[in-house]
Amino acid sequence: MNAERRTQAERSASTRGAVIRAARELFGQHGYGAVSTVAVAEAAGVSRGALYHQFSEKRELFEAVFEDLERSLVAVIGTAVAASDSGDPLADLIVGCLAWLQASTAPEVQRIALLDGPVVLGWHRWREIERQHTIGLLENALAGAIAAGRVRSQPVRPLALIIVGALDEASQYLAHTEDGSADAAAARSVIEQLISGLAVGPPLGQ
Repeated sequence: MNAERRTQAERSASTRGAVIRAARELFGQHGYGAVSTVAVAEAAGVSRGALYHQFSEKRELFEAVFEDLERSLVAVIGTAVAASDSGDPLADLIVGCLAWLQASTAPEVQRIALLDGPVVLGWHRWREIERQHTIGLLENALAGAIAAGRVRSQPVRPLALIIVGALDEASQYLAHTEDGSADAAAARSVIEQLISGLAVGPPLGQ
């Protein structure tokens, strides 16, 4: 019986994963309003009944897609910071923010996270999910930099939200610019200067 239950759980998880992957691709390409649950079920290779067994409505599916996207962004940022191996919390902040900026210029992220997210989920739920993932990651990094004496002591949440606002605006700017390479370099420089301006004292180890 336990083996049977595990098999059923695995099948359910597999169906759920397939639906989320298909919906993420479709929502990212066409937008929430232009995608039906029928189209998602067909793309996922499941019945509409199987889709609704996992998600009671399209909005619930979108929320799962948005959370999946947020986890992907956290992974991208984490990988970039780990690869830099700077040993300095402020340098890690810069690397993480630049990785976030780069990832956020992707059409999928623009559509799901920045355009449809606050409209479909409502601003409060949209922000709540971001705080559980990307914004939470930034808040932890800022708190660590403050504790290490690399950023002056100040309230973390408003600082994080102001930085996120800058990143969101920069990513939308880059997503619609006609001079990609030059504007990307300029935007990266601005973000780097913004974060560097929070510095207190020399880099750790110096």
